[in-house]
Amino acid sequence: MKITFINPPFKTEYGKFSRESRSPSIGHSGVLYYPLWLIYAAAVCEKEGHEVFFIDACANCIDREATLARVKENGECGLYVFDTSTPSIYSDIDFAGAVKDMYPYAFTLLVGTHPSATTDETMAVDGRIDGIARREYDYIVRDLAAVLDKGEELSNVRGLTYRSGDSVINNPDAEPITDLDEIPFAAEFIHRRLNPKEYVFAAAAYPSVQIFTGRGCPARCNFCVYPQTMHGHAYRLRSPENVVAEFEFVVNNMKGVKEIVIEDDTFTANKARTVTICEMLIEKGLNKKIRWLCNARVNLDLETMKLMKKAGCHLIIPGIESVSQEILNNIKKGTTVKQIEDYIANAKKAGLMIHACYMVGNKGETHETMEATLKAALRFKTDTAQFFPLIPYPGTEAYHWAKDNGYISGKYDEYCKEDGTLNCVLTLPGLTPDELVKFCAKARKKYYIRPWYICHRLWMGVRDPSDLKRSLKAFKKLAKSLVKGE
Repeated sequence: MKITFINPPFKTEYGKFSRESRSPSIGHSGVLYYPLWLIYAAAVCEKEGHEVFFIDACANCIDREATLARVKENGECGLYVFDTSTPSIYSDIDFAGAVKDMYPYAFTLLVGTHPSATTDETMAVDGRIDGIARREYDYIVRDLAAVLDKGEELSNVRGLTYRSGDSVINNPDAEPITDLDEIPFAAEFIHRRLNPKEYVFAAAAYPSVQIFTGRGCPARCNFCVYPQTMHGHAYRLRSPENVVAEFEFVVNNMKGVKEIVIEDDTFTANKARTVTICEMLIEKGLNKKIRWLCNARVNLDLETMKLMKKAGCHLIIPGIESVSQEILNNIKKGTTVKQIEDYIANAKKAGLMIHACYMVGNKGETHETMEATLKAALRFKTDTAQFFPLIPYPGTEAYHWAKDNGYISGKYDEYCKEDGTLNCVLTLPGLTPDELVKFCAKARKKYYIRPWYICHRLWMGVRDPSDLKRSLKAFKKLAKSLVKGE
């Protein structure tokens, strides 16, 4: 069967919309994530022998008409798979509907966090949408393609929502994929189908490639969208041998790629596996050929940090969120302020850089707790930092908390501003959306426009010219928002 996977256009007149970022938007630093979930599903279907087309309208920055023209160039397919996000959902649905108008006998399938969390609601928006693959959809798309190809019953596809006459049928959930080694390498698909220079991860050397080495997150943070709407909390891992083999593929075949970004929610949750991967990278000499970064919770110990550094890791990304223990408890972060302090100190001892993530607007937030977090961020002096208001996405505990208390002030299409940048949809007791946004803008400005940081970046650039190139590329974009006060 011919299948087209599409990352649909959205606000392309303003820039590249990063649909698969944890907060989908046009980022201040020009960030553009790979559509990894879509990539893995396409690679699985290709492995099964289906003829696959892949269109990333966001990376190519092409508008609706140009994207529809590409769809037409590929000819009619039996199945069209559309990535989605909360802020773009109405645009995504309408685009899928336009493809359905073009090819009435094709099956139009939505995937992603939003339709997984709002299945019946999403299906009710437009009758031209034939179905939704809920949650982790690699095998759901594969199974649907096989059923469509053979003319079998859609009821056989677990995890699928579809129309039957005037009714919407929700098949039983699909089981989480356990043997992740069976899924093709994202890097291999990217190498053949995409251009890494189109994608930017501001904390990584440019260009970089993103991969998953595991799925599921054992943590229970109430705001985190992927574990709650896509891959769940069951922690499933690729074998160390399989992960290292993908590193080898990148080194041997993707000569221009300078860094591997491990996008797992918590790469270091299994210490023994982390240690094994690092030892294998060192043994094979890959640590001297490519560097990498990962998300790592603040319970990571110094010993493992040192080994990661030796294995080629140069940067770790913790979700610090707040330095109020009450707030950390409220959002079920499962971490302590003491752990945060130790983590920062240990990373510096190990020679690892840190991209620290801070969030305001959670339960218990006040002007005083926000200022305390900013004061700590300035004191921590991490390599980079981001400050965002809480964005409560459907399907998360944070969304239900905000909805039940009447704190959400915006509709889905208000999750982004007109220019595609993030918007704040929360009105909290004592804190307005404007105050949360202005605080984040102030925090970014205070963090980056200070003598220590400027000297730090220059010194890092002297030590590593590629780092200077990365910093200048990100800062050029960031400076525009700093000037505007966004």
